[in-house]
Amino acid sequence: FFCHSLAAMRGLLGVALVAAALAPAVGFYLPGVAPTDYTKGTVLNAKVEALTSVRTQLPYEYYILPFCNKGVNMESQEALNLGEVLRGSRIYDTPYTFKLGYDETCKVLCRRSYDKADVQAFVLMIEEEYRSHFLLDNLPTAMSVFHETDDGETTKAYETGYPLGFVNIPVDEEGEEVAKEKLTDTPKIFLFNHLRFTILYHEDPNRHGIRIVGFEVEPFSVKHKYMNQVDWKQCLNKMAGQGGNCNLLTCSKDKEVNLSAEPMLLNPDKKDPTEVIWTYDVHYKPSPIRWSTRWDAYLQSADDAQVHWFSILNSFMIVLFLSGLVAMIMVRTLRRDFQRYEQQDFLEEGQEETGWKLVHGDVFRPPVMAGWLSVLTGTGVQLAVSSFILMVFACFGFLSPANRGALMQAALFLFVFMGMFGGYTSARLFRMFKGNRWKSNGLWTAMLYPGTVFCIFFVLNLLIWGQKSSGAVPFGTLFALLCMWLGISTPLVLAGAYFGFRKQPIEHPVRTNQIPRQVPQTPWFVDAPLNIIVGGGLPFGAVF
Repeated sequence: FFCHSLAAMRGLLGVALVAAALAPAVGFYLPGVAPTDYTKGTVLNAKVEALTSVRTQLPYEYYILPFCNKGVNMESQEALNLGEVLRGSRIYDTPYTFKLGYDETCKVLCRRSYDKADVQAFVLMIEEEYRSHFLLDNLPTAMSVFHETDDGETTKAYETGYPLGFVNIPVDEEGEEVAKEKLTDTPKIFLFNHLRFTILYHEDPNRHGIRIVGFEVEPFSVKHKYMNQVDWKQCLNKMAGQGGNCNLLTCSKDKEVNLSAEPMLLNPDKKDPTEVIWTYDVHYKPSPIRWSTRWDAYLQSADDAQVHWFSILNSFMIVLFLSGLVAMIMVRTLRRDFQRYEQQDFLEEGQEETGWKLVHGDVFRPPVMAGWLSVLTGTGVQLAVSSFILMVFACFGFLSPANRGALMQAALFLFVFMGMFGGYTSARLFRMFKGNRWKSNGLWTAMLYPGTVFCIFFVLNLLIWGQKSSGAVPFGTLFALLCMWLGISTPLVLAGAYFGFRKQPIEHPVRTNQIPRQVPQTPWFVDAPLNIIVGGGLPFGAVF
């Protein structure tokens, strides 16, 4: 009976394996990154992130400048996670609307009249190279940039966002920009007031509806002109010339903006109001890109991404080579000492000890600042464990770029919850050094590194807040971080220190002498200051 039952179970197991192999695979989407299917004619609303610049590193809210905001609730903004708040993201609605599947040309957004202060604000942002970042279906806008490879092939890349304008700096005979010191006249500054959006979509009627896989933008600077009196309040999100209203001479529903049109010049010294008409185009283009791979173009967008990865690989190989070289020298030295010790007549009577036997009784002597060493080692283990788990989650795709701020939020939470590893390591090392105040050691492990980082972060946040930047973290968020530190991380570190101190101390392979050997005076080239400079300068040079 038992044999028959066993055979039946094997048969059922075989059938189950065959059925599992033949069944279609069912995938799943991570929370917050599931695709959205649209139908033709769906009205889409674009959102906007903070203005950013590579020159100042200070982000600002989009509406800090007097852009068109009719129909936008300025008091409400999209809910952000902790990582987005720490990054300085501020997401608002915009009056830009798109009707999915229908091309629209020369849609009038609004007409604004700017005084001298408003123009100077735009000019300052343009000179600082600030860029605007729109969002559609969680995809950021990007400008298409084409590069020619060594093989002569042209590749397409993305530059996220678009500049608010440009500074017209004259060039010399060799085609290079003239230095500001040599300019006789003030460079002219132009505003990008017309945007041409291209929305890439992928459609598979048999499996899903329309999915957005790309959001491209091309900015233009156009000084719009019109002849008759126009009721601009009735022109919001309507194409110029539609129904005989909102007629513009520079573009219409049947005519796109011409590159040869007069650009929109901003004169910061002009006392009279400056009129700016904001317009945009919308074009739809089918794409073979699937929704699951739509972020590939953005992740490969930066032209210096290859240089970045090459620098990382180069730094890693140099550090690995130097570490291996030092390890090889130490192993060869110890092996040579052991070979000499194996000789029967090596140590003659009255002969002094050399090599490993000379220092083995003092190698494991507790250092002068044993407590600080154990605290820093425990903090390093906490950072290493949290970084390793973070990389594992990132490799498995749990930290998608579509989920903005997820990486920073995950890093913060992992560091907080890995406090037990830091406290455990610090207490074990502290007891090995014959320490007995494990509570004090655990508190220092929980307070030293996070406290130093928090104080520096708080001071920098005050300075950023003084600049009215959106990168300033609200005080409510700072209080939440403080509660996470003192309410979660600190108890976990103390719990780890408690369990680590209860363990038996780590036993040394050799006995430590009670009387320390006198260290002879060292030459100048092995003193601590020079070792610190060389030891820090070598990895720095390897990285950079």
